[in-house]
Amino acid sequence: MASLSHLQLSLLLLPLFNLPFVSSSWSTFERERDYSNWISWNLKNYQQRATRKVESLVEAPAGRIKALDGKLRRAEMNRVRIWVCQKGTGDFKTITEALNSIALYNKRRVILMIKPGVFREKISIPGTLPFVTLSGDASDPPTITGNDTASVSGSDGMPLGTFHSATVAVDANYFVAINMKFENTAPHEIGSPGGQGVALRISGTKAGFYNCSFYGTQDTLYDHKGLHYFNNCFFQGSVDFIFGYGRSLYESCYLNSIAKKVASVTAQKRTNASLASGFSFKDSVVTGSGRVYLGRAWGDYSRVVFSYTFLDKIVLPQGWSDWGDQKRDLGVYYGEYKCSGPGAANLTERVPWARMLTYEDAKPFIGTHYVEGDTWLVRP
Repeated sequence: MASLSHLQLSLLLLPLFNLPFVSSSWSTFERERDYSNWISWNLKNYQQRATRKVESLVEAPAGRIKALDGKLRRAEMNRVRIWVCQKGTGDFKTITEALNSIALYNKRRVILMIKPGVFREKISIPGTLPFVTLSGDASDPPTITGNDTASVSGSDGMPLGTFHSATVAVDANYFVAINMKFENTAPHEIGSPGGQGVALRISGTKAGFYNCSFYGTQDTLYDHKGLHYFNNCFFQGSVDFIFGYGRSLYESCYLNSIAKKVASVTAQKRTNASLASGFSFKDSVVTGSGRVYLGRAWGDYSRVVFSYTFLDKIVLPQGWSDWGDQKRDLGVYYGEYKCSGPGAANLTERVPWARMLTYEDAKPFIGTHYVEGDTWLVRP
């Protein structure tokens, strides 16, 4: 879709109070107006960032780091490393001990260099610990594992709930993970309540994940909120295994379903038309077992886009689910652009409210500008 003219935008934004109320036509007009405004807003942001022509990280001859926001630039210029090894040859034997050694409201990048091994720890990185990096060995990544579910009782005797079931919970900003495995081994039993078991919850903003793996069954990754970037990552689950409110770009990722029957890959929960959130998948793969929807509408305004992605035969012809609430058909924005594979071969059976995007529609979502990465993404 080409950029909207000032006249078109003016017409779209005309007051609607004097229009006669007819339920079906009103809903269609409102949906198209909102969609056009959304595309126009994203195109404007894309064009502004494209003209900057700056890389995420540029080193000046004197060693100064340009382009990054001020707090992050200072943190990167004052990096420190801590070694974690279960055998006792590092600074700490556990990840928890290493995190506890970091001063609150830390202002420098602290990189935990984690040796191979299986760490049976429930990790929490609070908002008072920004600029933390967990870095493993690419040839033998360390695993952080747990098996809590939403129905497990916490220290207060009450069920943990999905939010607190996470093996690793990150509330801090500027978090980075490199060559790590995050795991929740709790099995999913079809029809059993309280089986949600999160491997990692990311609630901080400006977080990057590189060459990481996320293993679980129901609700593997809680992409809760904030700006996030995932590159060359592996995700495994059965039901809604990537879910949340986040505004996130998944690039060159592998999404592996272990569903036994019908399930959904994503459940994006955008509940308000003004929220700038949504999941974008680029150059990725959707495969595995069972039959899956690419996404189902956890929120009334759920947004997910798949671009240049291989969709295997497990993808249902309908493509998307409104979670049984037809009212959501008017608010959700589910898009596909130049996807391939048997799951993308016949689009005639897609739900009528799915979008087959043009390049103009898709380009705001197929680069790191989508997550404002020019000011915070740091190459590992």
